[in-house]
Amino acid sequence: MSIEVTNVTKRFRGFVALDDVSVSIPSGQLTALLGPSGGGKSTLLRIIAGLERADSGRVEIEGLDATNLPPQKRNVGFVFQHYAAFKHLSVRRNVAFGLEIRHRPKAEIRSRVDELLTLVHLEQFADRLPSQLSGGQRQRMALARALAVQPTVLLLDEPFGALDAKVRKELRDWLRRLHDEVHVTTVFVTHDQEEALEVADEIVVINEGRVEQIGSPDDLYDKPANDFVMRFLGPVTQLGDRLVRPHDLRILAGAGTEPAAVTGRITRVTRVGFEIRVEVTTEDQVVAATLTRTEFRSLGVEVGSVVRIHVPAGAGTAAVADRGQMLPAG
Repeated sequence: MSIEVTNVTKRFRGFVALDDVSVSIPSGQLTALLGPSGGGKSTLLRIIAGLERADSGRVEIEGLDATNLPPQKRNVGFVFQHYAAFKHLSVRRNVAFGLEIRHRPKAEIRSRVDELLTLVHLEQFADRLPSQLSGGQRQRMALARALAVQPTVLLLDEPFGALDAKVRKELRDWLRRLHDEVHVTTVFVTHDQEEALEVADEIVVINEGRVEQIGSPDDLYDKPANDFVMRFLGPVTQLGDRLVRPHDLRILAGAGTEPAAVTGRITRVTRVGFEIRVEVTTEDQVVAATLTRTEFRSLGVEVGSVVRIHVPAGAGTAAVADRGQMLPAG
């Protein structure tokens, strides 16, 4: 393993940010720390980087006990959400900064910076100031600067959070391709479920200072460990005492013999792009299902139609933790 976090606890004036957290992060993978704001994910990242000191526990990086090492001796690259660029230095000098303070030969610095600027598609902007770049370009510059010193681990703290949705989507696609080229162990913090599911090899779900589940995007989405993970990673609805994905539900028209099917009446139909979202009101709850246009048309139903709704075998579900708390449809 590239990073081993063992029994780490961190408190801030009585607030428990991390509660006996243990995580193994594989070498060479792109791992997401995913969770709601205030859940502890950024604190864990900063402890790995050495920017925060744990109250107890141990951190190993590539087999080296880094628990008490200062950040500069951990050989990690850190990228902040807001770039932290040197405003008075050119793009080239920003990328070269880490190499310059390590007194690397000028020829080596020039070669490494040219290589990285080409890698992040900024070679034509080498002599510009950060203020002359777009937000996405500044974030790519920050990534190049972090990679310049050839870190063992690259740590990203919500790297795309300050960007608009379109640029964020473009950059996360680019980050995945970049990671596949450089193969450095990468850990990034995000509260964006789609971002984690799309980019990461492995996801660590953190909530209220505890690890809820660790696994691949498919494992977490299809086999959630509990209702928190189920709710947090994608849309959910409730059928009986189970949480289920709306697109996993099946609506049946006419009479049938499915023993687990629940009868209800369609009370709302909404088209959202290629999806048809159907609300079915049963005796005691409103259930949301998502169908394709073809599936919906083949049913021959409309608002007011009585239908049966059920969860097919193999669909991912989770038990509702508190039956007294009704889940809004959709």
